[in-house]
Amino acid sequence: MALLFALAAGGCSSMSSVLPESMTPSSSSSIFSTAPQAPASPATAANQGITDASDFECPNVTVRTGTSTLIIVDKTKKAEADSPLSLKYQGSIVNTARECKYAAGIVTMKVGIEGRIITGPAGGPGQVDVPLRIAVVHEGPQPKVVLSKLARLAVAVTDGSAGATFTHIDPEISFPMPRPAGDIDSYIVYVGYDQQALEPAKKPRATSRKRR
Repeated sequence: MALLFALAAGGCSSMSSVLPESMTPSSSSSIFSTAPQAPASPATAANQGITDASDFECPNVTVRTGTSTLIIVDKTKKAEADSPLSLKYQGSIVNTARECKYAAGIVTMKVGIEGRIITGPAGGPGQVDVPLRIAVVHEGPQPKVVLSKLARLAVAVTDGSAGATFTHIDPEISFPMPRPAGDIDSYIVYVGYDQQALEPAKKPRATSRKRR
């Protein structure tokens, strides 16, 4: 599996972004536009203790450690469960982007994720269930999750292709401006694959009634 991922990472580096050009990159990638962020409204910004629009910087988007790769295996092949030959699909995250707006004490972010699904030895054409998690975290000695959202994409892998590219854009990542407003510098938007979302939900155990 490590070999497949290495090949996928190498191939993704030359891909063209399909995220809107108006969105600002979360990294230094040159395939995104470097359009400036929408400034905070002076009237509402003053109410939050922001004295200048330049004081409000859109929180960065980063891929959370351990969630950059999605692994889907063929569970019907129990004897090969730990073998690379059981790999059906593997996902990677190619790029991220974000925009910010501020109004009436609320920060609204548009977060974009661009990813790639490659087909493994046990895979083929079909719909791939891709679970993506977006979480806003106030980092510090005691990190606090401000918001967490799960999105499930159905990515189509066509016959004869080595995989597929997908884009997910969530325009409604909203949360209150912290007080003091300077704390927003400690806000980070984490994105990644939620591998656990692919696991079937455990059924509650049936409780047996005691005989009287």
